[in-house]
Amino acid sequence: MVQAHTIYGGVHIHTPAPAPVTPRQLPSTPRWFTGRSDELAVLTGALEEGRNSASTVVISAVAGAGGIGKTALAVHWAHHNAHHFPDGQLFVNLRGFDPSGMPMSPATAVRILLHALGVEGSALPVDLEAQSALYRSLVATKRMLVVLDNAASVEQVAPLLPGDPSCMVIVTSRNRLPGLVTSHGAQGLRLDVLTPEQSWALLAARLGAARLQAEPAEADQIVAYCGGFPLALSIVAGHAEIHLDFALLALAAELRDTAARLDALDDDDPASSLPAVLSWSQAALSPEQAQVFLLLGLAPGPDISADAAASLIAAPVGHTKSLLRELERRSLVQQPFAGRYRMHDLVRLYAAQRAQSTLPEPDQEAALRRIVDYYLHTAHSSEMALFPDQSPLELDPPADGCRPHPPGSADEAMLWFDAEHADLLGAQRTAQDRGWHATVRNLAWTLDTFHWRRGRLNEDLVVWQASVFAADQDGGPTARVYSRRRLGWALARAGRYPEALAYLNQAQSLAEEGGDLDAQARIQRALAWAYGWSGDNEQALEHAQRSLLLSETLEGPQGGAGALNAVGRFAAQLGRYEEAYAALQQALIRNRQAGTNAEGEADSLEELGHLEQRRGRLANALDYNRQAAAICHDLGDTYQEAEILDRTAQIHLDLDQHDQARTMWLRVLQLYQAQQRIADVTRVQRQLDALPTGS
Repeated sequence: MVQAHTIYGGVHIHTPAPAPVTPRQLPSTPRWFTGRSDELAVLTGALEEGRNSASTVVISAVAGAGGIGKTALAVHWAHHNAHHFPDGQLFVNLRGFDPSGMPMSPATAVRILLHALGVEGSALPVDLEAQSALYRSLVATKRMLVVLDNAASVEQVAPLLPGDPSCMVIVTSRNRLPGLVTSHGAQGLRLDVLTPEQSWALLAARLGAARLQAEPAEADQIVAYCGGFPLALSIVAGHAEIHLDFALLALAAELRDTAARLDALDDDDPASSLPAVLSWSQAALSPEQAQVFLLLGLAPGPDISADAAASLIAAPVGHTKSLLRELERRSLVQQPFAGRYRMHDLVRLYAAQRAQSTLPEPDQEAALRRIVDYYLHTAHSSEMALFPDQSPLELDPPADGCRPHPPGSADEAMLWFDAEHADLLGAQRTAQDRGWHATVRNLAWTLDTFHWRRGRLNEDLVVWQASVFAADQDGGPTARVYSRRRLGWALARAGRYPEALAYLNQAQSLAEEGGDLDAQARIQRALAWAYGWSGDNEQALEHAQRSLLLSETLEGPQGGAGALNAVGRFAAQLGRYEEAYAALQQALIRNRQAGTNAEGEADSLEELGHLEQRRGRLANALDYNRQAAAICHDLGDTYQEAEILDRTAQIHLDLDQHDQARTMWLRVLQLYQAQQRIADVTRVQRQLDALPTGS
């Protein structure tokens, strides 16, 4: 037999030349492969780029969670591009996340590759480096594809990489393997979930389009519950194929219950069971990483910042970031935005259920208390930064290990609320579930200014409804009055006037019983706006005047600016313009003298602009509106800013200033769209369409 000569460490190693072999080791083409056109194009682009450069071996590192379809993508692409690799296609499952906990060693993997290339066991060199050298020699100059599936680490992969640019390597892993990118020039490809359209197509391929079209709503529910996870979709499709007589309604019902959803995605074959696949990922974590993974499943809200996570796990922020990066590297969390982490819904559900079943209840309670306290104390500091002209809450100290992060300015506070809003709502729900009633009420208080300025009407209703319930559980008279007043105000802003009046009248009765004149003044003002928004301006003005009388009784002649704004508004609505103008001018003076309530000043200016517009004094109205809108813009009060600019655009139209009206309404349209004010969006778009063109 002809001898092959390999030089290793200056020593000639003589091995029998293997018989010519053209390996075709790819598994069968995935039968129901769907979508992934962008990812397939990336792999094809890498191949073409490698051909053009002809300098280094092309390596594509495909990373993603277990069950996300990495192997299916690699094998599908490999079959459709096999003609580019006439000298063969090698495939090795490196078992990086095998349930045994023992990934395949590089030595075993390289021996498998050498055997596929025709090298007999007796001809194998003894040590790994010599085996790798022989492997690279055998594939040199050959146009071959090497698929290294389910890798655990760069160290496992490195000895299996060819050295010749004629080859291409695809590595799949649940870990991101950044070392392949930095040290070996690999091109990283992160695999995410399927789109709803792709998910529907996958189910249709398995079950037939007719079956889905017969129950479209239920099919949509299945797609939503599976969250684009190919393995989950395949498991459900398999159940449906076995039970052809089952309606999709029954399958959707199994998935609807979060407590039973993972059971519905289980299977006798561990490789086809989502809980089993995720358990293998968890088993590969260190004890500390696993603890963080489980606690993240319990955290409130859809995502989490590194600062919040530090309180959740009671660790320094720097160390927390390292742990989160490691979980991201292992595809158990994602970082869709810098510094914010989220889990896929099914991964999160798995982590939460494992946490509830394996972590002691006191540990769960302590972790949740820390993170809820993080949100509460940071939100409290942020609310005070936005509206310093109010008395702060008297809060208990944060739990041990909690690290609140107060903002440095009002702008930072607004940005923090924007980023954390959904998590704050989740924190309040967690506090409800745990019976932390004072925390429920306090979180509603901290969100008040943000909700007002951003026009978050529905969320405002939710938090104050929770606050009323919490106040009734263990709050005193003051808490019950306050929560009802705020809920009544929120209901009025949302246009639910009968309910608003009911809660406000309840608050008034309780305040009268307790002799709380300050609360009564505020309730009367809220009643004024509720009646006014409902169209009853006579009642509105009467309540506004009562509020003014009570406010001036309590605060003296400099008080009652808010009540004066209401008096001016509803007097104007009734055509009593001089009375309205006098009240609004006095409100503006008092707000400016106080110097601490920019929102009140904006309210006075806005009402003056509205009044002057009614009186036909359009130049004055534009000036008042400009001042009011500027204050709202500086405060981040996009809700009120949009309404002021909307009226300003109408004034420009009345003055035949069509270009100015168009510019203003385009800005208003953006604000209304961001606030999801659908009726206002439709109206403004109609007004824009009606403007003369070319003006």
